[in-house]
Amino acid sequence: MTAIEREGEAQSVVRVTVDGSGTAAVGTGLPVLDHLLGLLAVHGGFDVQLEIAPGAAVLEAASAGRALGRALAEPLRAGRRHGTAVIPADEALAHVVVEASGRPLLVSNVDLSDARVAGLDTDIVARFLEGLTEGAELTLHVRLLEGRDTQHVLDAIFKALGISLAQACRPRFRKE
Repeated sequence: MTAIEREGEAQSVVRVTVDGSGTAAVGTGLPVLDHLLGLLAVHGGFDVQLEIAPGAAVLEAASAGRALGRALAEPLRAGRRHGTAVIPADEALAHVVVEASGRPLLVSNVDLSDARVAGLDTDIVARFLEGLTEGAELTLHVRLLEGRDTQHVLDAIFKALGISLAQACRPRFRKE
């Protein structure tokens, strides 16, 4: 699936293969977000190619999230429509639940607005997740069960998000 998202000056192009090998070619201009999207691809078994035209970081993250959501919208609606995962990353433990509900909603107990990872304002991650829910019309619940190190928290969330999205994209019925 391919999606193109334009907002203001930023443009995102995303290609996703749902039954992929877990490879990612991501260039957001934000190395931490590139790393997180790589984790999503690996743990979800997606092949993700994402290109973003240079622009403001918040604009880029939201645009990338919406483009990825639009690329996944059809497989999510055709699949089981829901998925869940509880995944660790060192001391962090995150629970992520997705549902292709047709009603974009992000519910999270994670507040990383004051944290910084490799120069990234982690509020940008919230913008990415909001864009993802809008693009795919997902209900997305993110619960941090444990975690002190910001990088580990983000890693756990994106690993769990990848697995949850993969479950939601799986066919509803097994082939005989």
